[in-house]
Amino acid sequence: MAAFVGMIFQETGITFPAGSLDLKGEYPIANVLDDGMGFPALANIPPLGLAQILLFAAIVELYAAPAFQYTGGPQNLPGGYEGSAGRIPGGYPGQTQITDPVKRDRALNVEIQNGRAAMMGVTGAMMHSMLDSCDHHFFYPFTHN
Repeated sequence: MAAFVGMIFQETGITFPAGSLDLKGEYPIANVLDDGMGFPALANIPPLGLAQILLFAAIVELYAAPAFQYTGGPQNLPGGYEGSAGRIPGGYPGQTQITDPVKRDRALNVEIQNGRAAMMGVTGAMMHSMLDSCDHHFFYPFTHN
């Protein structure tokens, strides 16, 4: 969901104005979106920058929050990880635990489906930005009104 909001910001021109992706200044941040958003923008990121992104994702997945240790319950586990400290001391404000298994399963399924819908929306927007058959991007109504 945050990725879709980020795409709206980029398409409407709200980006980092200055700076560079490397220390030498050969890859200005402003030039990343020259060929479009999504997949074409990845071609404008230096190879070591892409490697850094993948390395960070690997560290998160394997060390900081390993997906293979996720238990998903019971609900009193902070973040669903056995023995992990809570991310927000005292829990989320106004949150109560859902004790009814049927209601809990429905709430969790709704959350999963919303996440999947957001991923499909971002994927569709990225693919649309690569189409050569149109002269505008996915957010044309926002940016050219």
